[in-house]
Amino acid sequence: MRLIKIRNLVKKYGNLTAVDNLTLDINENEVFGLLGSNGAGKTTTIHMLATLLKPTNGSATVNGPSSDDMLTGYENLQLHSMLYSVPRHARRQRIDEVLELVGLTDRKHDQVKTYSGGMRRRLEIARGLLHKPKVMFLDEPTLGLDPASRETMWKYVKRLVEEEKVTIILTTHYMEEADMLCDRVGIIDKGRIVALDTPAGLKASLGGDIIRIKTKTPNAGKMVAQLDFVHKVEQSDGFLVLSVKDAKKALPMLLQHVEAESAEFASPTLNDVFIQITGRNIKEQAEGGFMERYAKYD
Repeated sequence: MRLIKIRNLVKKYGNLTAVDNLTLDINENEVFGLLGSNGAGKTTTIHMLATLLKPTNGSATVNGPSSDDMLTGYENLQLHSMLYSVPRHARRQRIDEVLELVGLTDRKHDQVKTYSGGMRRRLEIARGLLHKPKVMFLDEPTLGLDPASRETMWKYVKRLVEEEKVTIILTTHYMEEADMLCDRVGIIDKGRIVALDTPAGLKASLGGDIIRIKTKTPNAGKMVAQLDFVHKVEQSDGFLVLSVKDAKKALPMLLQHVEAESAEFASPTLNDVFIQITGRNIKEQAEGGFMERYAKYD
């Protein structure tokens, strides 16, 4: 009897294909070996079968459909409340509390397979709250969600901090997410914390507003750096990025010195801080949670 069914399974990391169109059946009570050299795709395949890693394409079924997906949201939390050793007399009340907290009460009797991506993320948070933890680790909690679902998730994260009094360590490459949710932000680069402050403090460290100018004026960067109202000059994506105290006053004076193809200004963002400190745009960084970034090689 076939117990594991793998069809056209693919996992890619950029230009690297770790698992290439794998199709395989494994029978019940069979000892099946995957042999291969380092980097052949053995561990990546196992991680996908164990649901620790999301495939790029294809599908895999282990022992029929996923049991969590076949359960309703409420049944899913019942199962995990037993795994977390939540006292029997407290389970029903605690399940109702976390469902209400993440906004899934109305869908608690629907199978998880009918949930959207955002709802599944919220159910995962509800599961993690069942045993009233003091600390939660949220690794890219809104990765892959549409903007509306992302904002909904932010609302629930803020609410659980207020109502559950939980400490959260959040990883994210969405700067607006860090700005919205975090009391303090640590910017990590090459394994080191290179900046640590409140979001407001980090943005204030840039010294004012940001002006972005696209220009063909020769040596424009050196020219504007000599202006007394310009604090800093950087190059980013073909633009001059200037830090000034008051952009509304500075921009007209700036345009007297350079010919601009386009110009825009804004108050600094955390992405501006990230660029200033690391020299790279946060959007250039790899997306994904822990397994997506690190479980790459056998």
